[in-house]
Amino acid sequence: MDSLAAYAAHPEKSKGRIHKSDEDSYRNQYQRDRDRVIHSSAFRRLEYKTQVFVNHEGDMFRTRLTHSIEVSQIGRTIARALNVNEDLTEAICLAHDLGHTPFGHAGQDALNACMKEFGGFEHNLQSIRIVDCLEERYASFSGLNLTFETREGIIKHCSRNNALNLGELGERFINGEKPGIEAQIANIADEIAYNNHDIDDGLRAELLDIETLRNCNLFNIYYEKVKTKWNNLTDDRLRHEIIRRMINCVVSDLIKNSEEMINQVKPIDVEQVRKCGKSLITMSDSMATMHKALKKYLRLNLYQHGRVMSMSNKAKEIVRFLFDSYMEDKNLLTKELQFAINQTGDVKNGNEVARIVADYIAGMTDRFAISEAERIKRNL
Repeated sequence: MDSLAAYAAHPEKSKGRIHKSDEDSYRNQYQRDRDRVIHSSAFRRLEYKTQVFVNHEGDMFRTRLTHSIEVSQIGRTIARALNVNEDLTEAICLAHDLGHTPFGHAGQDALNACMKEFGGFEHNLQSIRIVDCLEERYASFSGLNLTFETREGIIKHCSRNNALNLGELGERFINGEKPGIEAQIANIADEIAYNNHDIDDGLRAELLDIETLRNCNLFNIYYEKVKTKWNNLTDDRLRHEIIRRMINCVVSDLIKNSEEMINQVKPIDVEQVRKCGKSLITMSDSMATMHKALKKYLRLNLYQHGRVMSMSNKAKEIVRFLFDSYMEDKNLLTKELQFAINQTGDVKNGNEVARIVADYIAGMTDRFAISEAERIKRNL
C-alpha cells in the first residue's frame, strides 16, 4: 500500500468500523468490506432487480447486479490510473445500489410517496440501513459493519435533516464537504456506466434508434469513426463497438482532467480532499457537456418512452398495493416481521411499522413483488 498516493484512502488509517473487529491476516480493511458486500443477501438479490426494464421482460437486459459489476470495473480502472485505493473503490461501487427497491426508480418513487408521512424513502439511506443494521450475517452485531470510508461512499446525496441523524457520516452534508476520492470515483463511474449501458439496452429493445442517437455529439463521433473503419458491421457489432469506444473516451478524459484537478489542489491527505470544497474527479467541460446531452436524450427517449412508462406505472401500482395491504393487515407479513412489529412496544406507532414494511418491500426482487401482490389479491 506504500505505492498509493498520499491523498488516497490508506486502510491502516481508516476511521474504523462501528463495532471493533480483529485484523485479518490476508486482507486489508477495504478488501474485507468488498467481500462482505459480495457475500451479503442484499447483493445477491440485485440479480433480480431492475435497472430500466422489469426483470422478467428480457433476460438480456441489465439488472442492478450486472450494473454494479460494470460500475466496479469502470471505477477500478479510474482508481488504478489515479493511484488511489482500488479495493475501497470496488467496495463502494458494489455496495452503492444495495438499497434499491424492486422496479428501479419507479419503485423508489412509489415507496417514497407511500412513506411521505413516515420520513420518506431514499435508496442511498436504505443502502446504509442494510449495511448498518438489516443484514443478519454475524452473531455479535447486525449489518455488515463496514468501514467509515465505504459507508461514506455509499451515500451520494442526503438532505440536511437526514444528515443530522447520521452522526459523523452526515457531517459532510452539513458542512458542505466532499467525500474521499474513491467515493467520488464510484459516483461518476455509476453515471458513466448507466449512460452507456442504457443506450445498449435501449437499442437492443428497439426503444432507441441509431439515427436519433446521432444527434448526440459523443455518440455521433464514434458512430462515424466506426462506420468509416468498418462499413458492413452487423447491428450488434456496430452498437458494441461504438459504446466500447465511448466508454473509453469518457474514462480517459475523466482521468486526464482529474489528474489536472489534483495537481491544482495538491491535497496531502484524505482530509484535504474532503475539505477542499470541490470535486476532484471531474470530466473536462466539453466532455461534461456531451455527457449531459446523452443523459437528456435518454431521459426523453428511453426513460419516458411509452413502453417504459407503462412498465413503471404498473410497478408503482404494485408497490403502492403492497404497502397499503401490509399497513392495513399486519397478518399478511411474515411471522418474523410480525414479531418485529410487536417488539417495537407500540403496534400503533405508525413510523416504526411503516419503516419495517418499507424495509420488507425494498428488499423484494421484481418477481417476488409481482407474485406477492398476486397472492394477496387472490385471497381478498
